[in-house]
Amino acid sequence: MHQSETAAFLNQKGGVGKTTSVVNVGAGLTILGRKVLIVDLDPQGHLADFLGIESNEVDYTIYDILRGRVHPREAIITKPLRARLFIGGSESQLSLSVIPSSRDLAEADTAFANTFEREHLLKRAIARINDDYDYILFDCPPSLGLVTTNALVTSRKVFIPVQTEYLALKSLESLMEKIESVMTELNPDLTIGGLIATRYDGRKVLSRTVVEALRQQYGALLFDTVIRENIVLAESPRFGKDIFSYRPRSFGMEDYMNLSLEIMGRIAAANTLFSVERGVITSNAEILSPPAGDQKLYANEIPGVVSESSSSISNE
Repeated sequence: MHQSETAAFLNQKGGVGKTTSVVNVGAGLTILGRKVLIVDLDPQGHLADFLGIESNEVDYTIYDILRGRVHPREAIITKPLRARLFIGGSESQLSLSVIPSSRDLAEADTAFANTFEREHLLKRAIARINDDYDYILFDCPPSLGLVTTNALVTSRKVFIPVQTEYLALKSLESLMEKIESVMTELNPDLTIGGLIATRYDGRKVLSRTVVEALRQQYGALLFDTVIRENIVLAESPRFGKDIFSYRPRSFGMEDYMNLSLEIMGRIAAANTLFSVERGVITSNAEILSPPAGDQKLYANEIPGVVSESSSSISNE
């Protein structure tokens, strides 16, 4: 039976590009032919804002699902991507499925304090739609409370965006301890999918130093792709667009397509890539290279993908 690949994007430090990564990896995987659901677990609800989802479009949220009020399918919003895919002369409309968040999630620790197996609420809900998608991605809140625990219990992979600044390194230790605790006590199937270096500026010594420090400390756990500082990544939420729809010929698009390919390769690996035991991260398998047919997607633009903004070319 087909089951979706579930992955949490997590960092308790805000401003690291977590929501940006969830949206754009989701869009990248969609362009690569996968059916994707993204779930907003952050009470701030930035993911819906990012995709231009208006409040009048939202009937139910992830909070309603966790409360058992509705079936998960009732809360899903289908958001067409403004990018369109042309293959063999035929146009294909792309779309992302989204479950929006609610401010009520901020009180989840209290609201579900007496709920039986409260750490498994999300897992039980997602199990009802697990066959509907190839990938289900969770945008976690910038905290390590009950909602984040639910995301880690539900996921098979956790991806960690890390801003290329010194303080980002300091916060990783407690995050790794949290992940290790969930692996040991609640979800032995959870593995660390990788660290994503974000907001990278190769002109700055600090950015280069942080990436090198991450590489030395975590080795192959760090993705080869780094997400470069790019003004269009900051602009795209204002227009309710992913980067592929907003600027399909930008560094931001190139980076997130490369990252999507890397994620597909890592998830497709037959064996567990990484394990954590007593704070030590171990690589257990070789990372797969992207399929030969996908190599062309490493170029500065994706052949066959156009958007409303395709006349504007930006390599900022």
